[in-house]
Amino acid sequence: MAETITVLGAGSWGTALAIHLARVGHDVRLWARDSELVAEMVASRMNPRYLSESRLPDRVTPAARPQAALQDAKLVVFAVPSHGLRAVARAVASSLPTDAVLVSATKGLETDSLQRMSLVLGEEAPAAQPVVVLSGPSFAAEVARGLPTAVLSASRQANAAAYVQDRFRGPALRLYVSDDVPGVEIGGAMKNVIAIAAGVVEGLGLGHNAMAALITRGLVEISRLADAEGGRRETLAGLSGLGDLVLTSTGNLSRNRYVGLELGRGRPLQEILGSMRMIAEGVRTTGAALALGARHGIELPITAEMAAVLDGNRSPAEAVDVLMGRKQRAEADR
Repeated sequence: MAETITVLGAGSWGTALAIHLARVGHDVRLWARDSELVAEMVASRMNPRYLSESRLPDRVTPAARPQAALQDAKLVVFAVPSHGLRAVARAVASSLPTDAVLVSATKGLETDSLQRMSLVLGEEAPAAQPVVVLSGPSFAAEVARGLPTAVLSASRQANAAAYVQDRFRGPALRLYVSDDVPGVEIGGAMKNVIAIAAGVVEGLGLGHNAMAALITRGLVEISRLADAEGGRRETLAGLSGLGDLVLTSTGNLSRNRYVGLELGRGRPLQEILGSMRMIAEGVRTTGAALALGARHGIELPITAEMAAVLDGNRSPAEAVDVLMGRKQRAEADR
C-alpha cells in the first residue's frame, strides 16, 4: 500500500532510504537542513554530496522546510546524526501528524544524557506517537543500489513494528520484527566502537587471528551493555548485533573502520576526521558507551582502550598491549 513518507536527513543513509521507499511505491519527501543541497538535488535528481552514484526516483521530493515535508505523512523517518537528533525532533514536534509512526534510523548514544535514540525521540515527540527502531547490517550505497539487505523493525508496540515491516518491505529489503528495543539499539551503537578497533587491528597489520578475537570479544562487550540496558543477549546474536558488527568491522564502506585503519597507520584523529565528509558515529559513541558502562558498573575493556586512543592518551599499539596483557579469565561472564 502506497503511503506518504517523510525522511528527515539527507545524508547517505536518509537518501538511500528515500530511494528505496520510492522504489517500492511510496511518495517520499526528503528533507535536508542545507537549502543549497536541496536545490542541487532538485536540479540534478542526485545527492551529489553524500550519495552521488544513485539517482533519486521521481517519487522523491527534496524539501527545505520540514513543516511542509511532514504534512499528511504516515511515516516519519529520522535519519540525522545522533548528536543532532534531539534538536531536529524538538524543532518538528509540533508539526508531526498525530497518526504518524516515527522511525529512528539513527545509530548512537546521546553524549550528554547517554540515552538511546528511541528514548530521545520519546522525550521530544508527542507521547502518543509510536517509535520504531530500524537497524541492522546495511551500507547506504548498497541499499540505494537495490542489493539484498535484511534489517530489523523493533518496537515495544507490535502493531507499529509490523506496520514499518510491511511498508519498508521490497524485493531487495527484508525486515524482521523485534520487541527488544534496548538490545537492537545498543547493538547498532556499539558496533561502531568495535569497528574502529577492528580498523586499528588491520592498520597495525596484526592479522586474522587478532581480528577474529577482537570481533568476538567486542560482541561480548556489546552484549554486556545491552543486558544492562534491559536488552536480551540473544538479540546480539542476530542482525542488529553480530550481523551489523561483522559488516561494519570488515566492510570497505565502513566509515568507522576507516577511522581505525588510519589511526593504526599513524594518522592523527583530527586529520582523519577533517578529510571525511560523512560522520563516523563511533567516535562520539565510544566515550558515551564507556560512561554508560560505568553507570551500570560493567567492564568494557576494548571500549576503554579505544577511548584512550581517541583521546590521545594511548597509541593504538599501546592499547593492543594493554588488552593482551590483561589478567586472564574464564570466557563466559559470571
